[in-house]
Amino acid sequence: MADYIYTMEIRLTPDQQRGVTLVQDIARAAGMNIYLTGGAVRDIISGFPIRDLDFSVQGNPLKLQKDLEKAGVRIAGVDDDFKTLYLGLPGNVRAEISMARIEHYEKAGKPPIISPATLIEDLRRRDFTVNAMALSLNPGSRGLLMDPFNGAADIEAKLIRVLHNYAFVEDPSRLIRATRFAARFHWPIEERTQARYESAKENNYIEYITNKAIGYEIEQLAYEEDPLHIVRVLEKEGWLKILNPHWTSAKVDTAQLGQLLKTRQQMNELGYAPDPAPAVMYFLTARLADKDIADMRKQIPRKDLVEAWRDLEDHAKELAKRLVGKEAATPSRAWKLLSEARPEMILFLSLTARQQAVTQKIKSFFTKWRQVQQKVPLPEMTELHITPQLPEYPKIAHDVFMLLLDGKLRSRTETLKYLKPLAPPPPPPPPPPPPKRGRAAKAAAAEAAAAAAAAAVAAASVAGKKKGKGQAAVPPVAAKTKAEGSKVNASPKLEKAKTGKAAAVATSKPVATGKKDKSKKKH
Repeated sequence: MADYIYTMEIRLTPDQQRGVTLVQDIARAAGMNIYLTGGAVRDIISGFPIRDLDFSVQGNPLKLQKDLEKAGVRIAGVDDDFKTLYLGLPGNVRAEISMARIEHYEKAGKPPIISPATLIEDLRRRDFTVNAMALSLNPGSRGLLMDPFNGAADIEAKLIRVLHNYAFVEDPSRLIRATRFAARFHWPIEERTQARYESAKENNYIEYITNKAIGYEIEQLAYEEDPLHIVRVLEKEGWLKILNPHWTSAKVDTAQLGQLLKTRQQMNELGYAPDPAPAVMYFLTARLADKDIADMRKQIPRKDLVEAWRDLEDHAKELAKRLVGKEAATPSRAWKLLSEARPEMILFLSLTARQQAVTQKIKSFFTKWRQVQQKVPLPEMTELHITPQLPEYPKIAHDVFMLLLDGKLRSRTETLKYLKPLAPPPPPPPPPPPPKRGRAAKAAAAEAAAAAAAAAVAAASVAGKKKGKGQAAVPPVAAKTKAEGSKVNASPKLEKAKTGKAAAVATSKPVATGKKDKSKKKH
């Protein structure tokens, strides 16, 4: 169990992981068992990009709508018949949550009769083995893979296999889906499935397809990694005219569609994640009549996709108008405007703008201006200790970038003049070391005395050199030390002799002074 949970966590994007947690918590709070099912499990195991998240609950998911909306989930569409919610999770993640159900087909071409069911029964009514798997998100069984039809083996064998003999009869849209999966994954259709596919095609079961199924298949083209390839394969099989009688690959703007996918990849590398689906539909139907496009929009179940596709041109024109106005008169203003714009609008406008000023600003936004941004932090900021640790650093860095864009910081002098008032004060000097006590204090005192003695010896040596050759200078400290040592070692008799001698000298001094005075009188 843990292996599949680990695989799920490393394969999902961070936004998808948060989406799984959000939906599972809401379903658990409502007392519903919830499972990750269908294409999401298939893509997790196969290693293909995970396009969207499919959930199944044992209960009515429509009861979760209010709680989901309170949690910031956008309701993109509601199917009351099949008890399905189409969701837009935070982070631009598409999801779908359905009731675990049984579908009973009384007659080809008629909608099935729906009734609640267990999860295993729900897997049994699905289209292909690779889509009939589920991963439990419930406490106690979280991570349990349910694969009653051995879909994991068909993923390993890279085969498209139907679950039962009447799959294409009950739901003819599975003919289109089988072709789409084979084209997307480059997997062959399993031999017996291919035989049933050909039989259903010869018997023209596709005429019983419902409008709801047509709308779903049209919508899925918007999310394909290579939609043009899928359209051409569907056209070759004759299914494109089922989606719309006037739709052919000639109606597709192939050049712009190819450039769209290339630009989207470049934006992804820069950290942007635009949803290309509305623009994909715009270019896939670029040369179709307005009536055909309107008919398609009515059939698509996700109304948020329909609205984004319909309003794409108007929103792009509005952004282009702002880019050539005063709001974007300087590079810094243009940068701010494009940074706040929806990535989908920038993606579409970069391909359809006719004004050179608009295309140049979008190009600079992705190239030249980003090179300027990479210069921050400037060397002068480091010198002045303006570092990311400062609370004010993000604003300072942003303002410096804006000034660089507008060419207002062209020299080091200008840069320092601007940054110095923003620099933090110098750090205070380190505090003095604490006083040492005990043995450490005695050792420090001995070291200080030794240092002082060494300094005195050096000074005396210098003084001796100045007196000249042959005259030895006695260091005062050394002389003092020697005298003190003599006093300590002298005997009492010696001390007494020294005292008497000193007294005699003292009494003789006035006599000498008197003689000197008499001599002065004679003269």
